[in-house]
Amino acid sequence: MNKKITLGLAISLIAIASAVTFILTSFFSLQSFNEKLVDFNEKSAKYEKLDSLDKLVRDEYFGEIEEENLSSGILKGYMNGIGDKYSRYLTPDEYQDMLTEDNGKLVGLGITVTVDESGYILIKEILDNSPLENSDIKVGDIIVAVEDMDILEKGYEEAVKAMKGNEGTEVKITVRRDGIDREYVFERTAIEIETVTGKMLDNYIGYIKISGFKKNTSEQFIKELETLTSNGAKGFIFDLRDNVGGLVTALEKCVDPLLPEGVIANAVYKDNHEETLVYSDESELNLPMVVIVNGNTASAAELFAASLKDFGKAKLVGEQTFGKGVMQATYKLEDGSAAIITIAEYKTALSECYNEIGVTPDYIVPSSAESTTDLQLAKAIEVINE
Repeated sequence: MNKKITLGLAISLIAIASAVTFILTSFFSLQSFNEKLVDFNEKSAKYEKLDSLDKLVRDEYFGEIEEENLSSGILKGYMNGIGDKYSRYLTPDEYQDMLTEDNGKLVGLGITVTVDESGYILIKEILDNSPLENSDIKVGDIIVAVEDMDILEKGYEEAVKAMKGNEGTEVKITVRRDGIDREYVFERTAIEIETVTGKMLDNYIGYIKISGFKKNTSEQFIKELETLTSNGAKGFIFDLRDNVGGLVTALEKCVDPLLPEGVIANAVYKDNHEETLVYSDESELNLPMVVIVNGNTASAAELFAASLKDFGKAKLVGEQTFGKGVMQATYKLEDGSAAIITIAEYKTALSECYNEIGVTPDYIVPSSAESTTDLQLAKAIEVINE
């Protein structure tokens, strides 16, 4: 027999339910508010401490403060403070330089330089199509001034930065040879970076060296792969020694023609959801392959090697790789600067992430500076021939 509930009782139950809901909502709202208040107070304390330090420095510091450098330094310090060696802040100029380099180009004088023992700039290499190519400047010459800037006074980094600039603009450098200084004016030029080279070894073994993964790397790689294949290559050696990585999008286009159809690698984000990072279509190269790696093989280069190894397409020869299995995203800020932040780790679809571990070669072959023979390449050739 059904019992009827009186109107008064129903109203009382509704009131109690509403009260409980209000109490619970208020409790969680108050808890959330308290958490936000604690977070606000902690942040406020940090900024107050920074403000106190700023006042102290401005009152006591003997020298002059360059406000732009100070601002950049604070932001760089913040990114350093999160404790991730791959996350960093870029000034507007640094960000533009990174974009240019990622596109596979260099804008400047087209030279490779290093610090000379004198403190000046030593020219190590003059690239093809460099503005200096048809001048009388030679490898081994010393740059002692850039735009009348004394390099010993301003420093090597500032001088190298001054040689860069927008394509088509001019820059003056002072070059010293045998104690004699001469001034030159050159127009800054955009030069394509060659990240892929190839050749045919004995027994029709195709050899391809990849020095980095830029936007134009995949085009260079496919060209070398097709050329060597059409010339009768019966196997391939991919040399990724000292390749510190680069763009994953470029890597994907390079491994696509080598691997079977399907998901090759995934990215795992902070909430543990996964997304496909590298996918290969149905085209697949069925020839013997070897990848040469060393301790400086990192990031996208490691993913190249790990992918070919895990899918049974190649043997690895050389040394344990660097162990960078995390990826970064670049966020442009309002003033043209940018923040590079580590957002995920990645792994092949068949193995665990190798971050801080590296990829282990099938054949461990240490490099030897004392040997005139490239022992790692020799082993790679041996493996291919087998």
